[in-house]
Amino acid sequence: MSGVIDITVPAGGSWSGVVARGRVLRVVDLEGRQGVDFLCYGHPGTEERYHAANTLKKAGTLRLTTGHTLYSDAARAMFTVVADSYGLHDTIAGCCSAPSNRLLYGVENVPGCRENFLKELARHGLGRESVVANVNFFCDVPVHEGGRLEPLTFRPATSRPGDHVDLRADMDCLAVISNCPQVNNPCTAGSPTPIRVLVIEGG
Repeated sequence: MSGVIDITVPAGGSWSGVVARGRVLRVVDLEGRQGVDFLCYGHPGTEERYHAANTLKKAGTLRLTTGHTLYSDAARAMFTVVADSYGLHDTIAGCCSAPSNRLLYGVENVPGCRENFLKELARHGLGRESVVANVNFFCDVPVHEGGRLEPLTFRPATSRPGDHVDLRADMDCLAVISNCPQVNNPCTAGSPTPIRVLVIEGG
């Protein structure tokens, strides 16, 4: 399926672009078992941005799938999940980064999704203050009784080649994607792979 935008984001790479209201942003896990970090901002202006707490309160769940809406800090609909072959997407684990990789895994100078976000945001005149809690597509973060998380946060990746999530833009949005470069936890099965990003006309 081709669209207004149709690109392959390489392993560990990033992408950002404006998705007009009514169009659909499709993210495809080409080879399977690949986490994808996602942020979005109102456009133009970009002051309004994705808000995890509003999204979770409305959804009533920590895992997003078809029918759930991503809300802004102004409690306005930004994107709605209109199709989803995976079935659950994480909202609480945030993005990896060089500092968090040092904190959690004891590795030095290993950049992650935060650095990818910062690179893409800089293209749009935004900086560190604009990195907020994000959605992690194709990622499973189990929460056990008493709120306990897995020791490495993520369960081993289980998405299959071709799994995809479709997000309908409910307003004009700047979408920012990091194709996660992580190799220290299971969200990429230790071997990051490319993804496909499409923007298509809404049906």
